[in-house]
Amino acid sequence: RELYAKSKLLKDIDDIWYECSYDFATSLVAWKLYQIKQLYGKYAFHFAGGARTSCESAYLFQKFARDCIGSPNVDNCARVCHSPSLAGLRKTIGEGAATNPYDDIYKAEFILIIGSNTTEAHPIIANRIIEANKKNSSKIAVLDVRKIQISKKANFAPLIPFEANLLVLNSLSYVILKEGLENKEFIKKRVIGFNEFREKILNDEYANPEIFKKIPGYEYLADEIPKIAREIATKKTMFFWGLGVTEHIDGSYAVMAISNLALLTGNIGKSGAGLMPLRGQNNVQGACDMGCLPYYAPDYEEPKEIGLMTPDAIEAMLDGKIKALYVMGEDIAHIHPNLNKIDKALQNLELIVVQDLFMNEIAKRADIVFGVKSAYEKVGVYVNAMRRLHLSQPLVESKDLMDDWEILKEIENKIDANFLYESVEDIWEEVRVVAKNRFGGASYKKLRKNRARGLQWPVDKSDTPVLHIEKFRTKDGFGQLIYNQYKLRGQVKNLINKDFSKFFLTTGRVIVQYNNIAQTNECESLNSKYDEDILLVSIEDEEIFKGKNRVVLVSKYGKSAPLKFKISKNIKKGTMFVTFHFAKSKINYLFGDESDELVKTARFKSVEVKLEWN
Repeated sequence: RELYAKSKLLKDIDDIWYECSYDFATSLVAWKLYQIKQLYGKYAFHFAGGARTSCESAYLFQKFARDCIGSPNVDNCARVCHSPSLAGLRKTIGEGAATNPYDDIYKAEFILIIGSNTTEAHPIIANRIIEANKKNSSKIAVLDVRKIQISKKANFAPLIPFEANLLVLNSLSYVILKEGLENKEFIKKRVIGFNEFREKILNDEYANPEIFKKIPGYEYLADEIPKIAREIATKKTMFFWGLGVTEHIDGSYAVMAISNLALLTGNIGKSGAGLMPLRGQNNVQGACDMGCLPYYAPDYEEPKEIGLMTPDAIEAMLDGKIKALYVMGEDIAHIHPNLNKIDKALQNLELIVVQDLFMNEIAKRADIVFGVKSAYEKVGVYVNAMRRLHLSQPLVESKDLMDDWEILKEIENKIDANFLYESVEDIWEEVRVVAKNRFGGASYKKLRKNRARGLQWPVDKSDTPVLHIEKFRTKDGFGQLIYNQYKLRGQVKNLINKDFSKFFLTTGRVIVQYNNIAQTNECESLNSKYDEDILLVSIEDEEIFKGKNRVVLVSKYGKSAPLKFKISKNIKKGTMFVTFHFAKSKINYLFGDESDELVKTARFKSVEVKLEWN
């Protein structure tokens, strides 16, 4: 009755939205969550997000899901990006994070980049790599499906077929073993599984680089791969990869293959050599560390109950099992694949609650939207892609907005009243106890003192810039070589069978816009430079596109909006590249449920498409 009475104080914004106080909104959400739990039980909820806010808010988000609501279904946007890196690295070296600081780039002698348009997606890191190449003569190899900007600086930059990462990476290991270039002393002291690995790979026809002589248009890889393998084996090497590796059905296996290369050559556990997954969101590493994953509690401990990954939660929404979605800083209606299915799933829900900075696609479909402080308006810990903890400080004072954790606390206090935190530091002090293996020594006092350089976890009396120096973070302390055979499919299979009729599409970003433009779309100067997605098509396919203005891409799952296209010399015949920033382009409607076999990260980097003319 009290909520009904207060509802009369709502202010009209437009034909759809009303404005209200935080107190009324948190009371309404608390009442509705409690009601849904009473009617359908604790499994009727899915919680998504945490990678664009602080560690403290991410920690409280998963605690709210698990302890207040009782739902194990909590996930974050790592599901569509680097979950395969976490899975692959944990299986081989026991820790799913970058092994070195970025300044080690200047100490490397060889840098391998695969599946990363580094200058566009990670420009600060790219600048260091280019500077190291120029000043220190550090050699660079770039393996990608198209020529990218950093390819111009590379000593080796062969184009590879679509979905061929595992094929190429296994071939590099094959050459190292075939030529006896492995680091025998390192393997003897620190690695297990070598003999079995060696036998499997040397007897696999798909690991021998000679296989590329059977792939029309890519025969040169039979000669290029051995050259790159010899550099890896004889120089201090750092390995960098992005979503071009992880967003495939064998993403986790490809990450294991990269790890295998480091273990075979001893390029790990020292400065200037290591494994560097290039994460994107400002706190996606921290969100995973805080337990915003269905199969990990904070500190990567086993949770009391394993929940649903987001793709499985979508199915549960369609089946009517999940009734409520709570989102904190993740646009589930834009960044995930098979959006035709997601659209239907969202329509099945009784409640959608969103906490975010701007009205993105999922916020537009929400029942209740909380505006929150940005990273520039609050105090909080963020963990970047090299495990570096940074304690943010407000650059702008915002008195009329709440932080993410404050909203969660208000809602929880109206259900159970167990969140008794008075400040963001109170939450961090709890994190230091719950996640002591990584953050036990990282007090606010120490983080303030080291604000300029940050601290790399694990932090005890001191921090740990380089991981795995004496032993790996596996149960027995040894690195594990794990061989996964490449499975013939897609473009490679078609080319071997002399089928040149298909078009294959991959996706990526441009430096002007950031991911799903939830933030950069608010900047007029950026939109003036890049205001719609662009399709690149090969100059070898130019005849097909002559006289046309826009093209609609069609897959077996859906179709894009009409897209502007450009002819490019940087991609191979039968292949295309499109940016994915704008929801209006409907790029993610082209992708289905194919995903990584271990962690269900979507296969965003390759889909067969047909052309329709607009």
